[in-house]
Amino acid sequence: MFSALKPRRWAACLFVYPSRAFSASNSFYASSMATAETAGAETGLYGFDVLKTPKGFRRFVDEAIQKSGELVTYISRLPPSMEIIRAMDEISDTVCSVIDSAELCRNTHPDREYVEEANKASMRINEYLHFLNTNGSLYTAIVKAESERVLHTEEAQRAAHALRVDFENGGIHLSDDKLQRVNQLNVEIARLGNKFNENIMFDPGFVDIFPASRIPKNMQYHFDAIYRPISTASNEISKVGDTRREKGYKIPTDSSTLSSILKWVSDAEVRKQAYIKGNSTPRANLIVLDKLIGARHELAQIMGCKSYAEFAIRPNMAASPDVAMSFLLNLSKSVRCKADEEFNIIREFKRQYLNQRGADLEPWDETFFTGMMKSSAYGLESSVLSSYFSLSGCLEGLKVLVQALFGATFYQVPMSSGESWHPDVVKLSLHHRQEGDLGFLYLDLYSRKGKYPGCAHFAVRGGRRASETEYQLPVVALVCNFVGSPLSSTSRLNHFDVETLFHEFGHALHSLLSRTDYQHFSGTRVVLDIAEIPSNLFEYYAWDYRVLKTFARHETTGDAIPEKLVKAMNDSRKRFSATELQRQIFYSLIDLKLFGAQNNDSMDTVSMVADLKLQHTSWNHVEGTHWHTRFSHLINYGAGYYSYLYARCFAATIWWDTCHEDPLSPDTGTALREKFLKHGGAKDPLNLLKDFIGDGILSCNGGSIPDASSLCREMDL
Repeated sequence: MFSALKPRRWAACLFVYPSRAFSASNSFYASSMATAETAGAETGLYGFDVLKTPKGFRRFVDEAIQKSGELVTYISRLPPSMEIIRAMDEISDTVCSVIDSAELCRNTHPDREYVEEANKASMRINEYLHFLNTNGSLYTAIVKAESERVLHTEEAQRAAHALRVDFENGGIHLSDDKLQRVNQLNVEIARLGNKFNENIMFDPGFVDIFPASRIPKNMQYHFDAIYRPISTASNEISKVGDTRREKGYKIPTDSSTLSSILKWVSDAEVRKQAYIKGNSTPRANLIVLDKLIGARHELAQIMGCKSYAEFAIRPNMAASPDVAMSFLLNLSKSVRCKADEEFNIIREFKRQYLNQRGADLEPWDETFFTGMMKSSAYGLESSVLSSYFSLSGCLEGLKVLVQALFGATFYQVPMSSGESWHPDVVKLSLHHRQEGDLGFLYLDLYSRKGKYPGCAHFAVRGGRRASETEYQLPVVALVCNFVGSPLSSTSRLNHFDVETLFHEFGHALHSLLSRTDYQHFSGTRVVLDIAEIPSNLFEYYAWDYRVLKTFARHETTGDAIPEKLVKAMNDSRKRFSATELQRQIFYSLIDLKLFGAQNNDSMDTVSMVADLKLQHTSWNHVEGTHWHTRFSHLINYGAGYYSYLYARCFAATIWWDTCHEDPLSPDTGTALREKFLKHGGAKDPLNLLKDFIGDGILSCNGGSIPDASSLCREMDL
C-alpha cells in the first residue's frame, strides 16, 4: 500500500528564492536565522516539535506508529466510503513525515548524532511499513470502497486503485509462505541497495600520480600531496632530513573528480589511469549487483511476472519492457549516424592535435578533446561565463521566472529556533497575491563535509486537503553543493550548475504548485514516466536568451549577458549532443537489460554491459572496467531509467509547442500550471498528457511512448 510513498529525491537528476531572498546582499543570509515569528517560539527540525533533539526521532516514530494504529482501527470499522480514502491518506501523510524528514536529515545534518538517529528512525518506520502493507483489514476496506462505487471524485477513485495495487504489489493477496518470502526479499533488496550506494561513497578509488607537474597547477590544491624516494635529480624534489623525495598527488576517482580530470588534464596517461580506476571501482558492487538482480527477479516471479522489469514497468505508461525497449532501440537508430559522425570528428581533431595520423580515440579522450574543440570554436571560457552567473543573480532569475509565469513570488520567512539544521539554510514562502501562501522551500545550497554530494530535491511534507476549509501546504528542500558560503559575495556558478539549479527548480515547482486532495499524489508522487518532465522542461529556460538576460549580469560592469555569447553557448551545447544522447540510451539499455532477464541464472554483467556499449555507442569498451558498479540509478530506478528519455521527449514537445514562442508569458505559465503541474499524480498520466500535448504521445503495443520528433528536430537528427 505504501510502497509508492518512498521519498522522491531527484539527483543531478535536480530547486528557489523571493524578492528579499533573491537579494545579492549578505544581509539576506544574515537574517536567515532570525528569531521566530513569535518571540521566544521554539520548535524542532523542519518545524516538527518532536525533533528538538536527535533522540526526538525515536518519539517521532513512536507517535507515527501510535497514530497510524488508531487510524487502522478507525478504518476497519468504517462502511465503504470516501472517508476510508481520506483516513488512509492520513496514515500515508503520518508515515511519510517520518520517512521524508529522516531522509533529509541523513543527507544534510552536520551533527552525526542526528544522522545516526535518523538512520535508525528510517529503519524502524520501514519495518512498520511491512505491517501496514500486509494489514488485511486495510486491504479489505480499500477493495470494498473501490468496488462498491462509493467514491465520488476521479482522484478518490485513482487513490483507491493505486492503494489496492500497492497492497497487491506487496503480496497481500498471496499465501502466507509466499507473503513471508516477499517481505524477506523486500528487506534484502533495500539492504543491497544501501550497500551498493555505501560502496560507491566509501570506495571511490585512488590513483597516485608522479611527478606533481602532471596535474595542472590550478587543480593541485584539491588533492593530497604524496612523496616517494628518488635517486635522480628532479625539479619536484623536497628534502626531508637527508632523503630526497619526489612529490606527487593522490587523486580520488569518484565521479565528480574523475569528470574534472578527464576534462582538464592534458596528460593522456593520467586520464587513462584515472578513467580505468574510476570505472573499475567499487569492485565489491559486482557481487552486490548480482545478488540484487537475483532478489528482484525472485520477487517478480512470485508476483506472477516473467522479469523484474515487467513487474516495475507494468504500472507505468510504457506498460511493458517490450514497449520501453522498442522506444530505446528506435531512438538508438535515429541517433547512431550523427553520433558516429561526431566520433570521427573528435578522432580527427585528436590526430591533428597530436600530429599522429593513426592515433585511436579512447574513452578517456572524449571530454578533454570535445572541451578543447568547443572552446576553440566558440571562444567560451569558463571564467568568462561564470562572471555572468553569480548565485544571487541566478536566484533572482528564478524569482523573475515564477513571477512572470505564475504571478507568484518568493519571500524569505524567519525560522523558529531549532527548525534549521545549519546556519547556511534559509526558508522561503512561495506567495500568490490572490491565493496566499502556496508552499515553503528550504534552501541548503553550499558544499560542506558530510553533506549529500550532489544536487537534489527532498520532500518534507506533501500537500493535501486536511479538511473542508484547510489545505496542508507542501514543504520541500532544495539541496545543492555550490562552492562558496552565504557570507561571500563572490559565489559564482558555471553554466552546468545553472542548468542543474533550473532542473531541480522544476521539481520544486511540481511539488509547490500541485493542489491534490491526497498527499499520496502530491507533486512529484507520479508515475515514473512523467516524473522528470518539469525538471527537463525548466532546463530549457537556463539556455534561453530571453530568460538569461533578465538576471545574468557581469560581475564588474553589470551588463546583461550578450546575446552573441548565449548563441555561442547553445551552438556549443549542440556540438556533440548526439554523443550525449547516445550515452543516455546506453545507460537506459543497461538498466532494462539487467533487470529484464527472464531466468534466474547468473549473468556476466560486465560482458553484457560491454556488448551493449559496442552495439549502441560509437566507443570501445575498456577491458577490465565495469562502470555500471557505480551507476546508482540501478538502485533508484530499477528498470525505469528509460523514463528519463521519455521525459526529455515530452519536455521537448511542451517547450516547442507551448513555451518557446513566449517563455515568460502568463499564458504559458497558466498552461503549465493548469494542464500539468497542479495535478501532481491525481490525474491519469495518459489523459493528462493527451490533454496537454495531444499528438505528442503515441500508442505502442498496449503501452504509450513519446513522440520523439521535437527532440530529433532540435538535435538535427
